[in-house]
Amino acid sequence: MRIVIAGGHGQIALRLERLLAARGDEVAGIIRKAEQADDLRAAGAEPIVLDLESASVEEVAERLRGADAAVFAAGAGPGSGAARKDTVDKAAAVLFADAAVLAGVRRLVVVSSMGADSRHEGDEIFDVYLRAKGEADAYVGSLDALDWTILRPGSLTDEAGTGLVRLEAHTGRGPVPRDDVAAVLAELVDTPATNGLTLELISGSTPASVAVKSVAGN
Repeated sequence: MRIVIAGGHGQIALRLERLLAARGDEVAGIIRKAEQADDLRAAGAEPIVLDLESASVEEVAERLRGADAAVFAAGAGPGSGAARKDTVDKAAAVLFADAAVLAGVRRLVVVSSMGADSRHEGDEIFDVYLRAKGEADAYVGSLDALDWTILRPGSLTDEAGTGLVRLEAHTGRGPVPRDDVAAVLAELVDTPATNGLTLELISGSTPASVAVKSVAGN
């Protein structure tokens, strides 16, 4: 498969790129800064320098053409203000989804956040973030031209992954290593039977591949 990942230099994305490249997929990552390119090459991915905050839908679609699947793993990051929650976590996700439709790429997996909700109230930065992610998820879910799956991980940690997870429509809150998020994403990318599902993910007792198969088609 050829898989294009938005936010290609993110901590989850780099892990995902290594996993996909190791299993023989052709991987490309969209990055904002040219100086990030070597990190992607080291992970086995082709770097594509493109700023999703200023690119047109046609420019993004051009980079997506020929892909079998796309993954939105971009985020404004913890140090960013409310404005970038709107321009990255919401607007860039909407742009990427529209570009996938334009490019004819049906399979889209979105990395969201537990608690994402378009109706979430509050004015703190994290409130704005959850609302932006929720609005982006709702938009992706409205697109019939996509086979989409939305993944909402719990609290992300840098502990070594165990490969054991809990993946359900509603898991309740909990931590999950970024390694295990990447492992689940790698499984989701080529499990189109998870189309139309919004799934929460925390650490658990089920191997990632089994967890994805058990929710497929539900």
